[in-house]
Amino acid sequence: MTQLPPEPLVPNNTLITKTPEEGRALAITLARHSIHAMQKEVEVLVAGRPQYARDPMGLIAASHVVAVEFATIAAANNYWR
Repeated sequence: MTQLPPEPLVPNNTLITKTPEEGRALAITLARHSIHAMQKEVEVLVAGRPQYARDPMGLIAASHVVAVEFATIAAANNYWR
């Protein structure tokens, strides 16, 4: 099995971003890095995509994870005020 290379769980070791748009992008990155940290085998990730890509509840759950990450980033950035 091909292993994903290690990624920092928090890129640049900070949640501080200049804009909400950058914060949202960071939230998506954090969610992806969490998945990769839990499932390091590329073939397993790729094999599961057809199943969860068409599962509306799975997509909603993934969106929830990103929303939670974004809420954390927004709070760390004092909501960009």
